[in-house]
Formats: sequence, structure tokens, C-alpha cells
Amino acid sequence: MNVIIANKYKTLLANLDVDIIKRLDGEFTVEDIVTNFTNFYFNKMILDLTAIKNYKEIANIQQLSVNMDMNKIILLLDDSEESNNPKFLSQLVSMGIYNFTRNIDAVKFLIDNPNTYKDVAHYHQLNSMSMMEESLPKPQTKQATTKQQTVQVESTPTAQRIIGIKNYTFHAGSTTLTYMLKKVFARKYKTVAVEVDGNDFIYLNDRTLKSSSSLDLPSFISRNKDAEIILVDLNNNGDPKHCDEVLYLIEPGLIKLNKMIRQDRKAFDKLRENKIILNRSVLSTKDVDDFEYESRSKIFFNIPNLDDKVEYHPVLEELAIKLGFVRFTNQNPGEKNSKLFNIFK
Repeated sequence: MNVIIANKYKTLLANLDVDIIKRLDGEFTVEDIVTNFTNFYFNKMILDLTAIKNYKEIANIQQLSVNMDMNKIILLLDDSEESNNPKFLSQLVSMGIYNFTRNIDAVKFLIDNPNTYKDVAHYHQLNSMSMMEESLPKPQTKQATTKQQTVQVESTPTAQRIIGIKNYTFHAGSTTLTYMLKKVFARKYKTVAVEVDGNDFIYLNDRTLKSSSSLDLPSFISRNKDAEIILVDLNNNGDPKHCDEVLYLIEPGLIKLNKMIRQDRKAFDKLRENKIILNRSVLSTKDVDDFEYESRSKIFFNIPNLDDKVEYHPVLEELAIKLGFVRFTNQNPGEKNSKLFNIFK
């Protein structure tokens, strides 16, 4: 079932042939929308852009993108000069908003066929991304413990961010994902990666990967103040207290999910307001919607099985963009390494 929030185009949307569970007409602040739908389970939200109060201020759209899962929102644009501006469309893509249209007939298509970054990459402009970075507010704190602080961190992609990656189901792939994300981020940002209380990085044959104990992690962070991104592999038991944000990995296999729930029936409740990543996932968009409904959780991103020997994975750039890293643009992947396994270095 779907949600409609309409204003200028409420008559057009009233005739849309889709299943509706809830409808709101009028003009609403972003806070109103987030408050009403954070814990409301729906398939897709069809959002009339003019229903967002002060929608012409890009900061309001950005606040929406930080607090809502934009994969579930279809934005119906108006005919104003602002929303027809290429810079505006580029900023939408930079914020991970891919499902937008001015065509009412396209709305129904997007419900079943959501866009990916590839579908909207032609709107992405490097110069507008740079201007967006410069216009974002500067952070007041490094500890992202509240929703407001999370907005500050995610809206400042040029400030240092310490991102923890932690297995929530056992062995969900934090070490390998940290390694692959490090390769992705290093294309555009000065990035370091460190594993805590482990030594699995040595098997990846990459001397730029570092290891640290839990006690030495603050010192490691201090020694890498010039890094724009620090990725911390927390593995299964690492303490996330030194991280600005944490990606909690769930491998959505039946055995691992059942084992997690049997060990802690409130496992998903404890992740509320956190970023849940489905890793090594074979779930489709529809499957993810069903997963969210059954688990009463919000999925931040869905990562399929990836070959860790491949240098370039577009889906990880999509994750980077959704996290707020706007330097990424549509580009051709670099040449493949001639050594597939890189066993001997």
C-alpha cells in the first residue's frame, strides 16, 4: 500500500490508479512529514514537491533525504523555474533522490520500476556538486548521537567522518566491505581503513589497510587527522563509541536471521534510528519492502553479493552518495588489474 502527500497536484493524484493506505493534502514542514511517517510502514510515498513547505530552499529537501528512505519516495516535481533548473536536479541526485518526475503517468511506473543512479546520472553535474559542498553548514560536533547531529554530519561531506562498519548478524562481511568501500572512497577522498582487534586485513594483500586494538583506536584516529574519511571495521564485537556513525550489517539469510532473533528477540528494536545495511543480499526491491514490514525496521541500503576481486562496483558509489559524499559523478571505471586474485605482491 502507498502514501500520497499532495498540494498543487492533489486533483491529478486523486485520479492515480494505485492502492492507497494514507493520504494527506496541504503544505507540510519536513519535520511534519518525518514525524508522521518514520514508523509508518508503506510501499512507496508519492510526494508532491509543492506539499513541502519552503521546498525551493534546497536545505529542506536535504533534510528530508537524511531522515527518510528516498528509495521509497517518488517526487512529483512542479513546473516552477527552480525545479526545472539543471542545478536543482543535480542536487537531488547528489542527495540520493533518484525517483522524480514531472509526468503523472510516470509515477505509477516508478512504483514498480524505481530508478537507480545509472538512470539519473546524466543529471549529475560536478560543478553543482562542488557548489553544494561549499554551501553546506559546518559541523558543531563529531559525535552523531542525535537526529539533529546526524543531519549535521551527513550534510558536511568534506569534514572528517569516522564510519564504523559492524556485523549485526554473525560474520556479515564487515571486513571485506570495509576493504571494498576503502577502494571506492579513495577515488575521491583521502581515506584510511582500520580493523579493530583483528588481523584479517593481512589476507587482503593491501598494505594501506591498518590494524589497531580497541585501546589504541583513539590514538590512531588522532594520528590520521588529515584523513577525510576513516573507515573502522568493528567486526562482530567492536565498540562504536569513537565513530560518528555506524553501518550495521545484516546478511538476510534465513539461518543467520533466525539465529539473531533467537539470541535477541529485540534485535531490530535496538537498531531503530540506526543505518541498517543488507549485505550479501539476494533480495529484490519488493523483497526489501517485505523485509521492512516484517521486521518493523528501515533499511538504509541493500548491497548484493559482490566480487571482492573487482576494483569498481557502481552500487558502492550509490551507497557513498546516499551517505552524503557528493564528489562522485558518473564515470567510467578504471582499467582492471591484470592480476585477478593478486595473491603475490
